[in-house]
Amino acid sequence: MTNRQIAAMETRKKLLEAAKNIICEKGLLNTSVEEITKACGVSNGTFYTYFKRKEDIVFALGGYMYQELYEQAVAYEAGITERLVFYMTRFAEYTEKSSLKLCQEWVRNAVDPDISPEGKTKLCADIAAVRGLLDDAVQKGELKKDTPVELLTETFTDVLYGQMLCWDISGGTYSFGERTGKFCENFLRPIIAPYLKK
Repeated sequence: MTNRQIAAMETRKKLLEAAKNIICEKGLLNTSVEEITKACGVSNGTFYTYFKRKEDIVFALGGYMYQELYEQAVAYEAGITERLVFYMTRFAEYTEKSSLKLCQEWVRNAVDPDISPEGKTKLCADIAAVRGLLDDAVQKGELKKDTPVELLTETFTDVLYGQMLCWDISGGTYSFGERTGKFCENFLRPIIAPYLKK
């Protein structure tokens, strides 16, 4: 990687971090591109080198923040049940720590894909992550070959997004992380158990 590419990656990372901090505090609608670039010490034009419009940064933040979580879940040294529990509980905890305002933007992004770059949403990326964990487990022989990966992917993602929406609507009056942990304890294990290879 060249010095120029490294510098470009660092600039993009700075923009994402600044946007995250400001959006978490004020929400996307009350955040301007100028505020983001000023916090980074770069010009407005630099922002548009990396993002076509302000809304695109919400999708980028979702990928930036949750890709590492997915990689940790894949590398987590445990069976598929524990990897799913790890992913889902960390997803909820991470969302909760990120702030209610940023979560509201992700929900809005999922409900209205037209505001996303090329119709991509955080939801699409999160579905792919859950599917990736399940596909990996089938390939490793942890899950039976006839495991309904698509159905399980939809179920677990629906639970995460349903709980995220309820947490969002409640104004964060309870712990999204704790509620997801309870789901995993009481329901995830029985749901996945019939598909585990013995």
